[in-house]
Amino acid sequence: MDSRDSQVPDDAAFGPHYDDLPDGVVITDAEGLVVVFNRAAERITELPAAGALGRQLDEALPLLDLEGRLWWACTDPYGGLAIRTGQPETRLLLPDGRDVLVTARYVREHGGGPIARVVIGLRDTSARARVERRHADLIATVAHELRSPLTSVKGFTATLLAKWERFTDDQRKLMLETVDADADRVTRLIAELLDIARIDSGRLQLGCYPIDLADLVTEQVAGMIAAGQSAERFDVQSIDLPAVWADPDKLRQVVANLLENAVRHGEGRVTISFKELTEPEDDERKGEGPPMIAMTVDDEGPGIPEAMLGRVFTRFWRGNRRGGTGLGLYIVKGIVEAHGGSITVGRAPGGGARFRFTMPAA
Repeated sequence: MDSRDSQVPDDAAFGPHYDDLPDGVVITDAEGLVVVFNRAAERITELPAAGALGRQLDEALPLLDLEGRLWWACTDPYGGLAIRTGQPETRLLLPDGRDVLVTARYVREHGGGPIARVVIGLRDTSARARVERRHADLIATVAHELRSPLTSVKGFTATLLAKWERFTDDQRKLMLETVDADADRVTRLIAELLDIARIDSGRLQLGCYPIDLADLVTEQVAGMIAAGQSAERFDVQSIDLPAVWADPDKLRQVVANLLENAVRHGEGRVTISFKELTEPEDDERKGEGPPMIAMTVDDEGPGIPEAMLGRVFTRFWRGNRRGGTGLGLYIVKGIVEAHGGSITVGRAPGGGARFRFTMPAA
């Protein structure tokens, strides 16, 4: 038996296995001796459990506040008022100077008597720091992306209001078309931000019903041709497929993003193909779950460097390209996975990029 489990309090014997918890847990008994020091606490503090068990709390887990004071001496868990229940999450310093987030709960006998044990929770600050950096990056990117179209909208509208009579009808129309395009750009950015918020919080709502994926792709291609793309640019290899079980608006968003990426950043012909994955031995199904429909988009451009393939679906990834928020493929991945599918990126037979996603068959 592991030494960490040999001295667990009796009333915790049927509780969770402390080493299975993601956060660090340290528990002391009524005498202030450490009786639990789980693996996460070892990882976070880089202190061995063997050296902590059986020792006084302030010796086993020396912590300093941000002003350099001994935290256990300041908080005095086993002294003070009997109505105290613990300490809220506090940022403290380990002996080597690293940050750690610490909470403490005081468990008292009969709800108000002497302390029976102190339960300390430890959390690494690196995860929180990463989240804060991501939020800061998102705010900075959004501010940058909003500034350009709003500056344009403000400039053109102010010019038209001040000097309307000086411009011809064609000039006014051109300015208003620019304002309209910039307004659409702002609207798209706001929609992307809302999608990210829903994906990150697990609240992306889907209204699914049977959709003909090949028909949806054909419609998207027809729209791109009507907008000025050459019909020779696309090769839709349509086959007889069962319908997919998907939210039509979200699925259209996925298809549109992948096709636009292939046209904008790729070269040559864009090939769209489909495959029904029904065989249990198919590696892409791994023999589990409902039959899936796979859609592949290949282009003939330079492709994506091997070293960057792992970053394609992360936030703000643009590769070596300029323009855009770098949020589109992150949203695509979130939408596909919310449907129970998956998406991959690799090299197409023609040397360009290959994006492949799956959706459950209806």
